[in-house]
Amino acid sequence: MARTLHAAIETFPVRGSFTIARGAKTHVDVVVATVRDGDIVGCGEGTAIYYLGDSAEAALAALNAIGNRINDLRRPDLLDLLPAGAARNALDCALWDLEAKQAGTRVWQMLGLPKPQPMLTAYTISLADPATMAAAATVARGRELLKVKLGGGDGPAGDIERITAVRRAAPDARLIVDANEAWGGTDIERTCAALARLDVELVEQPVPAGRDAELDHVRAAVPLAADESCHTRDSLDAIVGRYRFINIKLDKAGGLTEALALRHAAATRGLGVMTGCMLSTSLAIAPAFHVAMQGSYADLDGPLLIHDRPHGLRFDGSDVFPPDAALWG
Repeated sequence: MARTLHAAIETFPVRGSFTIARGAKTHVDVVVATVRDGDIVGCGEGTAIYYLGDSAEAALAALNAIGNRINDLRRPDLLDLLPAGAARNALDCALWDLEAKQAGTRVWQMLGLPKPQPMLTAYTISLADPATMAAAATVARGRELLKVKLGGGDGPAGDIERITAVRRAAPDARLIVDANEAWGGTDIERTCAALARLDVELVEQPVPAGRDAELDHVRAAVPLAADESCHTRDSLDAIVGRYRFINIKLDKAGGLTEALALRHAAATRGLGVMTGCMLSTSLAIAPAFHVAMQGSYADLDGPLLIHDRPHGLRFDGSDVFPPDAALWG
């Protein structure tokens, strides 16, 4: 029996609003790829990287355009057939899911990984004024790891006020921060020294992507992680020597296949790994879990920030639990 591919856009509302330096979102549109082979169905989900000009509609069109070729496609073919992004991610993950079900096994077993265990994940504090962010941190008190969105229009000085307020509200939490490219042309060494005094562990993407050379002579007191500057293995040459970590997101990498290859390539170059996510449902986080198992930090709280699909991942306290076979893989 021939395989079939069905693609669709699904919309999920955000809980409250999700705010970063580039703006606020009240909902997220995801593209879902469903590959059927007889009675077996594999599913995958992708969220468009909007700052790269991608969209759910464009991802849907890309998947529909190759639907009649699905019977002959295998995962390695996708690396040449589709660019990195939501469409390739959704289809790549759907094929992983299908293959595992056809083999009667789980993806983690296919990868030779140990049986997954609950994992510590960061919980995001959206960008706002210091008092609002402190209030959000108070509500989140008890969560072990907070990821604080920075990059306000008032520059690093205003961001230090924000992180100071969050630290006072959550004195026992571990903190990582995401500047979202907002500190280009500023004294990053001085800013990181102030963050180190507040026990911040990691700073994501302080400068705009493409301007990473601004970090060439920076000796930061807090490790820097590349997010927008790192998508696939092709990004790594511009990362080494400027950042100590990369943030791997399956939507940026264009699927679990490339994300796993990127993790391995980063490790061979001495780079640490955070596994992150876009706003997405549990269907997208399930494959990312397998990359996060092999990294230093996990930021997989996307389903907590939206009204998730039914029967999603289990979150308990600071931990996310492994996906079951009914969800994915």
